[in-house]
Amino acid sequence: MNYLADELNSLLDGTVAGRLLSPLGRRLYFPQGIIAQSAEAKQKAHKGNATIGMAYHQGKPLMLSAIGDQLPRLKPEEAVVYAPTAGIQEARRVWKHRILQYNPSLRPENMSLPVVVPGITAGISYMADLFVGAGNALLLSSPCWDNYELIFQERRGAVLQGIPLFGSAWGLDMRALRNALEGAAKTGTVRLILNFPHNPSGYSPTISEVDALLACIREIAQGGADVLVLCDDAYFGLFYEANCMKESLFSQLAQAHERILAIKIDGPTKEDYVWGFRMGFITFGSPGLQENHYEGLVQKLMGAIRSSVSCANTPAQYLILKALEDERTNAEKEQYHTLLQKRYQRVKQFLDEHPAHPYLRPLPFNSGYFMSFRCMGMSAEALRQELLAKHGIGTISFGETYLRVAFASIDEEQIPGVYQTIYDAAQDVGAGT
Repeated sequence: MNYLADELNSLLDGTVAGRLLSPLGRRLYFPQGIIAQSAEAKQKAHKGNATIGMAYHQGKPLMLSAIGDQLPRLKPEEAVVYAPTAGIQEARRVWKHRILQYNPSLRPENMSLPVVVPGITAGISYMADLFVGAGNALLLSSPCWDNYELIFQERRGAVLQGIPLFGSAWGLDMRALRNALEGAAKTGTVRLILNFPHNPSGYSPTISEVDALLACIREIAQGGADVLVLCDDAYFGLFYEANCMKESLFSQLAQAHERILAIKIDGPTKEDYVWGFRMGFITFGSPGLQENHYEGLVQKLMGAIRSSVSCANTPAQYLILKALEDERTNAEKEQYHTLLQKRYQRVKQFLDEHPAHPYLRPLPFNSGYFMSFRCMGMSAEALRQELLAKHGIGTISFGETYLRVAFASIDEEQIPGVYQTIYDAAQDVGAGT
């Protein structure tokens, strides 16, 4: 094993992060090679910097006019140069401030400086690199985002254990969650990924549900188990009901117990409506970690980034910084939130007006971009195909059981007609089954 990895492992040994590292996570380190030496030269090479593979003329990076014309408000240094492996420092600092602003119960000493990654999906994948090895059990919701299976099971060899997220009542199945967590705790290690607002259901827990879930996780840690909680916060902030928990679960988990390692995986993708920017953030939190431990974890994460894509998108980081500084941004985001909330309310109105369907039952939803139906006595995939082929309506099937409808992409005036067609098509498919 590389001596740099050994040094980082020695630093982290004895902490919850060190105990949770996967074999790959223990091997990862940030090399003292081109990137590290270039960063050093940037500070000290006053006569000439011949380290990095970029072309300069008179102190400025070369940039094609065709590129510059499309990005007139970005300097060449903001448009075409490599970003640091962990991201532009100002972007990291501003995002930490934003996390603290939106999660007022979180103390700054209980979190690391966020690291920029090339999208939330990449962030989840890097956390699998660091903490999920072959044969490790990972608890996740059922249903869940289908990419989790590829990331954790197919790429890392993890054993996925689905927890029924909903029971017969409206809201989380807290008994199923507690049983799954307590069962995993018997092994001494719990690995869990939580995704709220949830994809595909569009549900966020209520304040009382969060309190119950946190109490269970804290009890498990107090009982001696190490707990890794990955908080997939891709849709954070898109809450439509007053009783939704408005803070990320990370804010409480990061300061709950020294045996709990919480990791926030978020970014501007959905929050700031920049889906194609491929920019996300990773933030570590645990009361058992000090600043040097966070730096060790960041170094390992930088090793994962360096060995895959080298660094995240530079212009995206500067564009987000400029957007967050722009006086128009907050008002526009409130306007967009109101637009999505009206679509959500129109869907709820339709469902209230059509309370019973023989083949479709809506899952709980109160946030995000989606809602989903549980298909009973019929195939969700068959319904998806029927809607697409005969009615020109696109939806997503999750296996044979769940049909996801992204109301965020449907204009409000279209919603009644689209949902009526879904109901009618389900009646036809179900009757023919």
